[in-house]
Amino acid sequence: MRRRDFMAGLGAAASPTIWPRAAWAQQPAVPVIGYLGAASANTSTTLVPFLQGLKESGFVNGQNVNIEYRWADGQYDRLPAMAADLVNRRVAVIYATGGLSPAIAAKAATTTIPIVFQGGGDPIREGLVAGLNRPGGNVTGAVNLTGGTTDAKAVQYLRELVPAAASLGLLANRPAAAVSPLPEAQAAARALGWESQVFEASTDDDLKAAFEAMAKRKVGAVNVVPNPFFTSRRAQIVALAAQYAIPASYYFREFVIAGGLMSYGSDPTETNRVAGNYVGRILKGEKPGDLPVQLAVKVELVINLKTAKALGLTLPITLLGRADEVIE
Repeated sequence: MRRRDFMAGLGAAASPTIWPRAAWAQQPAVPVIGYLGAASANTSTTLVPFLQGLKESGFVNGQNVNIEYRWADGQYDRLPAMAADLVNRRVAVIYATGGLSPAIAAKAATTTIPIVFQGGGDPIREGLVAGLNRPGGNVTGAVNLTGGTTDAKAVQYLRELVPAAASLGLLANRPAAAVSPLPEAQAAARALGWESQVFEASTDDDLKAAFEAMAKRKVGAVNVVPNPFFTSRRAQIVALAAQYAIPASYYFREFVIAGGLMSYGSDPTETNRVAGNYVGRILKGEKPGDLPVQLAVKVELVINLKTAKALGLTLPITLLGRADEVIE
């Protein structure tokens, strides 16, 4: 065999191995989403609808996109370092969920990486966006109708349920006071002629101590102020309210499903789905500043009749008539 023919044959035999490697090397890198959650991984209700919205926009985790998770477990002082870590990893988008605190930490860490937030609160007041229709900058997202006016309405419903109660307890997480609807709840209590007392909790031990203090002070009812830490501890909070026989109002129906008395607020499932869809659209090239901040459109009142009976409460017909869902 001539040397020229031998070399040609060798090249033909090698090409099936060489070309696929070259083609693979030219494939674009899979984008990475930084997931910054205020709650805990095992108690979060945000992940499934977020992944659904992401899929609706054409992205599936582990296939054409990867997700780097960071969970604060309700410890807000961890958020700035976690956000900075995601920025250093050069993620394509940061998804900040569980109130506005994660988004605030993310925005402080970067002005260039797109940020999509999900949670209750006022994103304009907190400086996240310039406006709802045209957010501008690198931030957009979806807002639950939880806190503020809805929290005030929850206090009103509690007043109807326990009209003879002398005082109202407000369970609040002070580390997140900057984005907490606590002032609105206090104002609503005053307007109803109700003395309010604030009980702070940011750890599991704080929760136990708070309910012990409520019982000692003979608090007639408690409104749990919206906060991701409380969401991640909903089973514990519901159990403590039952232990001390204190009628309690919450902000998500998950508390009522877990045995809580009643809740008033929007379902975060839809806002997480919308936010997931926004993340996908940004990965496809849209700018966050051009995507309007989406607002939840439905607020629901959910009541647990079994819990009301256990507390010896008679529910007013007018309140039952306004309920969107009654759990028996």
